[in-house]
Amino acid sequence: MSWLIPKDATPRRKAMRVSTVSLAANITLSLAKAAAGVLGHSAAMVSDAVHSASDAFSTLIVMAAVHVSSKDADPEHQYGHERLESVASIILAVVLFLTAAGIGLSGARTIISGNYQALPVPGVMALVAAAVSILVKEWMYWFTRITAQDIRSGALMADAWHHRSDSLSSLGALIGIAASRMGFPFMDAVASMVISALIIKAAFSIFRAAVDQMVDKSCAPETINEMQTVVLEQTGVLRIDSLRTRLFGPRIFVDIEIAVDAEASLQQSHAVAENVHDAIEDTFPDVKHCMVHVNPSQESTS
Repeated sequence: MSWLIPKDATPRRKAMRVSTVSLAANITLSLAKAAAGVLGHSAAMVSDAVHSASDAFSTLIVMAAVHVSSKDADPEHQYGHERLESVASIILAVVLFLTAAGIGLSGARTIISGNYQALPVPGVMALVAAAVSILVKEWMYWFTRITAQDIRSGALMADAWHHRSDSLSSLGALIGIAASRMGFPFMDAVASMVISALIIKAAFSIFRAAVDQMVDKSCAPETINEMQTVVLEQTGVLRIDSLRTRLFGPRIFVDIEIAVDAEASLQQSHAVAENVHDAIEDTFPDVKHCMVHVNPSQESTS
């Protein structure tokens, strides 16, 4: 995908390039699916078009979040602006949930009415639109996901899941439309409800991950164990008295207390702390800053 995103581009430029492609694709898909849904008499496809339109809105939020969160620290925000990506992710999750709720309620009303025979049979146009949407949105999911992992962007990863949920939405629409054309008209509404459930699940996952980043949740136990191993491998470290981590948006802050020989000079102790600091930040790219405090110990290094 280097023809779309230069390898030497900055993280901000990569995110903006991906978001621009996503915005153009979502607008085109939403218009095409809306037309196919109306002309092809498919409620599921119209619902899918609304979902794509919400994706376009979410991409605009991501672009704004990436622009602000990439700014350098300033006197009013001395730890940086990365948490704004988490704010954007929460907004995206709410948009996803509201979209899903609307889709689900529409399908439920149709089923509760029981007037299935009056439902029009979706046309071939709606079927083709669903198939094309699955291919396009799945490609957009992987395109966005790979870049999000590369630049470690939570907001961009949330947008990737928007694409995946839209792909699942189109898959549900495809199944519903096909079933309706085979003589089961109520399946178009059932597909809308299944689509709704899948989107709500994705929204909940995005919301929970964003909240974790906002409330200083610690890293996974596996990551903490790996950090402890790295610290203890450094020359001069006798033991770890404390190791705490907290998520700060997509980044990590680490606070470590280590014990060194009480007889070591201030310069020697400082060198040990610097080695620990550099080892953590070099080994774990997501770490934004590592603070190391040195405690004297009567234990011998021999």
